[in-house]
Amino acid sequence: MRTVFGWRRGLYRCKMADLLGSILNSMEKPPTVGDQESRRKAREQAARLKKMEELEKRKKAEFRKKMEKEVSDFIQDSSQQKRKYNPMGKIERSILHDVAEVAGLTSFSFGEDEESRYVMLFKKEFAPSDEELEAYRKGEEWDPQLAEQRRRLKEQAALEEAASTQTEKTQACPNSNYRDKYSHLIGTSAAKDAAHTLEANRSYGCVPVANKRDTRSIEEAMNEIRAKKRQKREDDTGAQSSSF
Repeated sequence: MRTVFGWRRGLYRCKMADLLGSILNSMEKPPTVGDQESRRKAREQAARLKKMEELEKRKKAEFRKKMEKEVSDFIQDSSQQKRKYNPMGKIERSILHDVAEVAGLTSFSFGEDEESRYVMLFKKEFAPSDEELEAYRKGEEWDPQLAEQRRRLKEQAALEEAASTQTEKTQACPNSNYRDKYSHLIGTSAAKDAAHTLEANRSYGCVPVANKRDTRSIEEAMNEIRAKKRQKREDDTGAQSSSF
């Protein structure tokens, strides 16, 4: 009995030892000096990123407040119709466009590359024309007098082109009339003149009187048919009498 109990006690101790070993293996090892340094650097980097984000957020809020004041001053200044800003970054342009939209203004960005792009604001009653926007996109200054001269030149060129096209069409017209050239095939009388004119007749509808072969009335035709039948019966009767 003691041997059995001893064996069981030893087995139980082995199982407990295995269980304790598995628990210890699953637990994280205590951090070494190198791990502590890495975690400290990670915490410091996270703190720096958070500080930079807060600083960027504060700068955006300050820039937006500044733009709101400038836009308000621009709206109240009746002598200004448009305002051009210096080149700025994409985020700043986005903030300025948003402020202009909220204020009821029209805004556009111009410039070839990212570093030279700038924003222009226009009041609603002085919205730019397509020609003005095209000049800004080309990097040119807008000159209303020069634009009017260009518009007149374009109209003159369009009129000259239309006149030239009309002259070419006139020269392309044939000198002879195809009706005269092919008169031996199609004739010289017009279809309207050659058509028969219909004269309405109450008795015969819309058929011309001259085109009808039988000009008798219905009563006359019926009387003639009856006379022919009567004559035929008499002829048949006479033929039977002579046979007897």
